[in-house]
Amino acid sequence: MNILPSLAAPQAWHGDALAIAVFASPQASNVPSENSVKKALELSEPLKNLDIQVLACTLTDLITESEFTGESGATVSGRVGIDYAIRKVILIGLGDPAKATADVWRKAAASAVKWANKEKVKKLALSFPVYNQDVSLTAKAIAEGALLAAHQDKRFKSKNANPQFLDQVEVLETDPELANPAIAKAQQIVDGVILARELVSAPANIVTPITLAETAVAIANESDYFTVKILEQADCEALNMGAFLGVARASDIPPKFIHLTYSNGTPTRKLAIVGKGLTFDSGGLNLKTGVGSSIELMKTDMGGSAAALGAAKAIAKLQPTDIEVHFIVASCENMVNGSAMRPGDILTASNGKTIEVNNTDAEGRLTLADALVYADKLGVDAIVDLATLTGACVVALGEDIAGMWSIDDAFAEAIAKAAKDAGEKFWRMPLEDPYFDQLKSVVADFKNTGSRAGGAITGALFLKQFVEKTKVWAHLDVAGPVWTERESGYNNAGGTGFAVRTLVNLIIN
Repeated sequence: MNILPSLAAPQAWHGDALAIAVFASPQASNVPSENSVKKALELSEPLKNLDIQVLACTLTDLITESEFTGESGATVSGRVGIDYAIRKVILIGLGDPAKATADVWRKAAASAVKWANKEKVKKLALSFPVYNQDVSLTAKAIAEGALLAAHQDKRFKSKNANPQFLDQVEVLETDPELANPAIAKAQQIVDGVILARELVSAPANIVTPITLAETAVAIANESDYFTVKILEQADCEALNMGAFLGVARASDIPPKFIHLTYSNGTPTRKLAIVGKGLTFDSGGLNLKTGVGSSIELMKTDMGGSAAALGAAKAIAKLQPTDIEVHFIVASCENMVNGSAMRPGDILTASNGKTIEVNNTDAEGRLTLADALVYADKLGVDAIVDLATLTGACVVALGEDIAGMWSIDDAFAEAIAKAAKDAGEKFWRMPLEDPYFDQLKSVVADFKNTGSRAGGAITGALFLKQFVEKTKVWAHLDVAGPVWTERESGYNNAGGTGFAVRTLVNLIIN
């Protein structure tokens, strides 16, 4: 699907459909009571002229009949007629202009694209106001929303159930000289998001630790600024990665420890991104069973590594300078056979700390332990890990918000800003040190789980034990947002590619 900026005004444009984004009427976003009457949208003078001259007053009819107020996310659409330059039109609400963010534009563009595809539109034009007086920022947000909404993962379908009709989107009244670089940047970022989406959505018989390693090698081969090292099982044994290998030993598929490095210019800052890479989690001997165990979705347990690799793919194309980024994934499966780790077993991580395994289904933190120790030895300025670590985080924050823990306030603020710019939601959680008492062990340095209460916090505290030299570290629990069962905004059902854009922003910033 091509996204093209155009200097053309809506009155002069000819095509299948026109999407018009509008702010809410003043009363729509602040209604004091249920008995208050919302005031329908009043069109601006340019839109009134467009409505009269080109659209045969279709906008006025739609607003009147639906009592459309322009509230955020609201839409109303209709057909203009066969004798007019534009056949179909949709109004999309942007809500209160005082509360508008770039993500409002992303979602509005996504709404337009999804509507156009359902209406079998091939050529769509967008008439959107400029966000924050910045044409480049507006074009980037629109392109991201449109491209992400257009993506459909049909790799495993025998028939093309939802054909893509839309092949061209024109962004009207937009200077190509300003917009084209922003649109190209959006496409590069979206390519990384789509990689992450498709890694998460693919079943575990397709995406294995070997697949993730091959993906990392492919990213490195596409860029002069990347190098890659894949540590095999023997290499991990030589590094005494007992926690990681303890999880991996029951699988017939060998583990892969991935170290992908980006370096462009003389680095003024160095960052490590560590992604959890469990391509399937059966729970081990603490087997996931019963209603609600979600074992059929445990292909998504590599959502952290998918985000890391997706960000790497985007960075390979964006090519930021004077930075060094290490993308690290300890990838394996958590399976069941005669070699499986048992509840009560003691594992020794590569920093010498011993862990009593009281639950084999808390395996991700064991793989991350050795990955964090590895990252901690690289001499980086900061480490951030991403993991579908706990169901407790989903209970606390729901399916749309990820948890964030950090030992450094400035780093937490940098992640929060990167996330806000990306339209991805994180909520900072406490590192409540007394909760670590739950992990005390009689026979080892500590256990791998505590009680159900505060489980997401104790998970973060467990990981903290493996970052000793690096003074800036954050843990992101992305268990909720990496997968969705429903279409929402610019996400379609399946893997969302969550956190890729946040990581890209963090790296570039």
